[in-house]
Amino acid sequence: MTRALISIVAFCVATLPGAATANPSLRDVPQVENIIFAAALAKEISDKCHSLKPRRMKALGMAWQLRSKANGLGYSDAEIRAYVESDVEKARMRAKGEQFLKANGVDYDSPKTFCVFGHAEIDKSSAIGALLRAK
Repeated sequence: MTRALISIVAFCVATLPGAATANPSLRDVPQVENIIFAAALAKEISDKCHSLKPRRMKALGMAWQLRSKANGLGYSDAEIRAYVESDVEKARMRAKGEQFLKANGVDYDSPKTFCVFGHAEIDKSSAIGALLRAK
């Protein structure tokens, strides 16, 4: 009898609205991941290339839009903060960024390559370029 009751309770809980629809990790939400990735790359490029500066107000505006979008998808501010501040996610983002930059001709031993890439992104009006400006 106890097994039957447990099975019934488990079935009822599983069919409750929202019970099986937990949000995926924010890393799996392209609208969030892509914006954070672009911002991380723009920051790295501006740190390595002294002829480029980050567009801080633009980045701040994007951060507020990102928060609003994530909230609209059902993520709490605490979940967003935990994702953005996670050491694991920061390390993953760094590795992803280094791989992306290398694939696009950027060499950490040559700061000039960061400048070339950054200026090209600005010229393309890409998501990365939108977060950079020439000094």
